Amino acid sequence: MEYHEVYARSLDDPDGFWGEAAAAIDWEQAPTRVLDDSDAPFYRWFPDGSLNTCFNALDRHAAGDRADQLALVYDSPVTGTKRSYTFSELRDEVARVAGGLSDLGVGKGDRVVIYMPMVPETVMAMLACARIGAVHSVVFGGFAANELATRIDDAEPVAVLAASCGIEPGRIVEYKPLLDSALELADHQPEHVVVLQRPQAEAQLVPGRDHDWVTWLADARPADCVTVAATDPLYILYTSGTTGEPKGVVRDNGGHAVALAWSMNHLYGMEPGEVYWAASDVGWVVGHSYIVYAPLIYGCTTVLYEGKPVGTPDPGAFWRVISEHDVSVLFTAPTAFRAIKRDDPNADHLERYDLGGFRTLFLAGERCDPDTLHWAERTLDVPVIDHWWQTETGWPVACNPIGIEPLPIKPGSPSVPVPGYDIRVLDDDGEEVNADTIGAIVVKLPLPPGNLPTLWNADDRFVASYLETFPGYYLTSDAGFMDADGYLSIMSRIDDIINVAGHRLSTGAMEEVLAEHPDVAECAVIGVADTLKGQLPVGFVVLQAGVDRDADEISAELVGMVRERIGPVAAFKQATVVARLPKTRSGKILRGTMRKIADGDDWKMPATIDDPVILDEIGSALTELGYPQRKG
Repeated sequence: MEYHEVYARSLDDPDGFWGEAAAAIDWEQAPTRVLDDSDAPFYRWFPDGSLNTCFNALDRHAAGDRADQLALVYDSPVTGTKRSYTFSELRDEVARVAGGLSDLGVGKGDRVVIYMPMVPETVMAMLACARIGAVHSVVFGGFAANELATRIDDAEPVAVLAASCGIEPGRIVEYKPLLDSALELADHQPEHVVVLQRPQAEAQLVPGRDHDWVTWLADARPADCVTVAATDPLYILYTSGTTGEPKGVVRDNGGHAVALAWSMNHLYGMEPGEVYWAASDVGWVVGHSYIVYAPLIYGCTTVLYEGKPVGTPDPGAFWRVISEHDVSVLFTAPTAFRAIKRDDPNADHLERYDLGGFRTLFLAGERCDPDTLHWAERTLDVPVIDHWWQTETGWPVACNPIGIEPLPIKPGSPSVPVPGYDIRVLDDDGEEVNADTIGAIVVKLPLPPGNLPTLWNADDRFVASYLETFPGYYLTSDAGFMDADGYLSIMSRIDDIINVAGHRLSTGAMEEVLAEHPDVAECAVIGVADTLKGQLPVGFVVLQAGVDRDADEISAELVGMVRERIGPVAAFKQATVVARLPKTRSGKILRGTMRKIADGDDWKMPATIDDPVILDEIGSALTELGYPQRKG
């Protein structure tokens, strides 16, 4: 069946399409209804179905032919540790953690905050919550105390599962002091805190409240799976809100399981038994969907990697993992490959490893510039597929669906809408724009299974944040265009479309030009306030390793490239070389914060920033360019 036929059916007959997809899931009570639209815009999928997500991820495989197949491979270059678990072994470990949670009084519908690094116990904690019908909320390990306190107050957990520390290259991040500070700030007080003591840092336990992980589980009895409704929440994952307050994205059990199971073959081309590696973190949506749930539900082996693309120990780290664990498909962020390309532009480290079984590279998390895509294609000699989705959607919105029909790759585009997503591009008045015209990217309601049904305890905020701007549509807050062939291009966030003397211009298009310069490893363009033209673009570039040329000369070349490719209308006159770009821990460049610094606006230190010192460097670079000092 061809893509266009599959896509058309998903929109014309969603009940039939997703009803058939639901057959991949083992239900306690199979749904007789597919979509409940009686309370629009609060749509519910499989409303009369019941299941257990942990059973689908572990038990059904452990009881069948996959009992002895590897389910989870833990590879930690920062600690020199490797561990593997078969489906039956992981099922047993998760059942014991679930029993420990039950002993603490955690039950169906209760919340559990998980504040842990990339270790197997984190995956076990997530699945254990799913096993007993509890709702987990993973907070990225190392989040600042005030941010963690906000999430604890919103989720109101019965228990917090934590680790004593996380490990970054060259440093140990102690989690327990941050957690203790968060609990001092929080109004809600969980009854229990369980701490996994890692040998790199031992945490001090509070008597009467805190439990040692090993002691806690010593007498725990395995817990069975608890049946939940398809519409019951599986987890809450907080994402930054425009007001500064986090938004608790809710994921249901039924639609989530169906969508993820469907995606593994149709989008990623995986078969049960193969090894899938999402090089992300369980604190992000990618880690939830494609480290933990999707591969295990589909019967694949998943890799849990505690390391970096470079520096643990070298730019060949990814090639080692692929070779050693026989990875078929890798999913990571473009920034990871930019880092590898920066440190090893000729991919010399690749020569040490056999990647004969490696089939496809998927990139997502931020816009993939064509230069990075082409470098990866040349280096790996496999299809490199850019795809696009969000925390709110939980799985891809646009992708080259290689499991249905591999389509031609258009560099700079995440390809075509995924079946189930009716994507439109609208102008400010809500009218559809012509092909190749930039506008707001929206999805016509209802969203397909697996997407957020609402925000945690905030239905009104859900509507205000996503549905009010264009009634009948979900607002992605991304801007871009669709070409005549139906390929989507994501150019920037809507607030990164800048207005230069009345011309609406995409900073992403300018970044695409800068990235083509042979000396540039990565780049960012922001629009800064200008009294004459409204806004002016300013470029920031990080150079490839080993480049030893005059920075002013490189900047002049970059200005000339933008003028030639986009035209004088862009008014692009400033590009500065910096050592680093400020990023979140997931690799997204903090363009909004950079813009506030440039405009002299008040700003808040992002909770997810990888290294706060970089913002001081950006402030200094902007001062040298003549922009006011930050007020942060």
